[in-house]
Amino acid sequence: MAIIVLMFVAQQFGTTAIGKMFGPIMMVWFAMLGILGITHIGNDLAVLKAFNPYYAIELLTTYKSGFLILGAVFLCTTGAEALYSDLGHCGRGNIRVSRIFVKLCLILNYLGQGAWLLGMKGASIGKDQNPFFMIMPEWFVIFGVVIATMASVIASQALISGSFTLISEAMRLNLWPKLKVNYPTEQRGQLYIPGINWLLLAGCASIVLYFRESSRMEAAYGLSITICMLMTSCLFAFYLYTRRVPAMWVGVYLVVYLSIEFSFLLANLTKFTHGGYVTLIVGGLLFLVMIVWFRSRKIKNRYVEFVKLEDYLPILQELSNDTTIPKYATHLVYMSSADNPKEIEHKILYSILNKKPKRADIYWFVHVDVVDEPYLSEYSVQTIIPNEVIRVEFRLGFRVEQRINLMFRMVVENMVRNKEVNITSRYESLSKNNVVGDFQFIVMEKFLSHDNDLPLHERLVMRLYFILKKISLSEERGFGLDSSYVTIEKFPLVVAPVTNLNLRRTN
Repeated sequence: MAIIVLMFVAQQFGTTAIGKMFGPIMMVWFAMLGILGITHIGNDLAVLKAFNPYYAIELLTTYKSGFLILGAVFLCTTGAEALYSDLGHCGRGNIRVSRIFVKLCLILNYLGQGAWLLGMKGASIGKDQNPFFMIMPEWFVIFGVVIATMASVIASQALISGSFTLISEAMRLNLWPKLKVNYPTEQRGQLYIPGINWLLLAGCASIVLYFRESSRMEAAYGLSITICMLMTSCLFAFYLYTRRVPAMWVGVYLVVYLSIEFSFLLANLTKFTHGGYVTLIVGGLLFLVMIVWFRSRKIKNRYVEFVKLEDYLPILQELSNDTTIPKYATHLVYMSSADNPKEIEHKILYSILNKKPKRADIYWFVHVDVVDEPYLSEYSVQTIIPNEVIRVEFRLGFRVEQRINLMFRMVVENMVRNKEVNITSRYESLSKNNVVGDFQFIVMEKFLSHDNDLPLHERLVMRLYFILKKISLSEERGFGLDSSYVTIEKFPLVVAPVTNLNLRRTN
């Protein structure tokens, strides 16, 4: 517990310094595994028969409990998936090369343990005796425990870093509530999400206190990895389909891999009541958050109404030049979700024209498009009416932090240098002194109106969505806007208006 707490507390400071030790420590760890295995293979060379698949088939088909042993054998194959959880940080080439070394050392260690057990010639081994530590020389056990602990911490760090990366990407793709993301170091790709960090700490501490011994976690761990492998196989098959690979080959791939993975799944399901249910509870909660966030977006999109911007340009021009209306801001900036540059949300125009007329010298409409390329960072500008209506579109990769306040300022400065826009205040006293006009961002914040008549399941989804919305990052912070230049404007979300309201006039 002390190691877990220290590890999660240290995340906020970044892992650049300690990360330099990861490689050498893991090299020592796997080299130790290989050397220990080699020194004991000679105890009984019959262990080399393990390479013959005949004995594996005989074990599964001859003995009644042979199939159930797959649940335990499966744990020997896990760990490889942790390599890919941090693929974005390590790189494909590094993983391909290191895997050869890792797999060789693991096989040698398993062979050494097997030969040592065969060499015992039926001698009893206590329940608390672990062959892994038993094959170590007595003088080396302390060092072995220390190295094993350090290796466990490093393996855990890879999964924690991977979790931060995945959640960050899920937020960019609008599949997870927005949370605060910190970048503790200048190293590319290294990030820290406080909310996820403390959630992981609470989850890990709870699991440790519940299971107490790693041996009791076998069912939960085995089941989670099996389900992960099944999902990965299905996703890879879909990827092959999108790449127009012939259906026959996709089918062959699925038959081979799913037959193996379903065998492991059935073997692990027998231990469902011994801890496997924990996997489904944790996975179910994560899935619930994602499906609520995804489904609520689908429901909200039914409400979003887009109109042609060109139809409203004359009235925007007239409003901008109407001196009888107090000026709201020199530059009025709206965050727009319209993908089509010729369209704009009706709610934005309602905010400008109807709710309380907002006169400004220049109206800016900013759109952020998140793309699949991880580190893409580019923008385009469309001057709809010179010095009056301008649209800026950012195309950002799902790993790029959305610092819209800073990015927008850079865009404006670039446009000023190119003499595409005049941002000087148009107040006479300020204009003659070349004072830059003020910028005001308007962020539209939704709330669920009482005027909705939603089905029960959609009502539950929307209620859960707004609960998640309260604990997630606000819109302005999610876009990286400076709160001193932001006005939050609330508007009712009416997805399914009530149509069967019986109201009778009595006079």
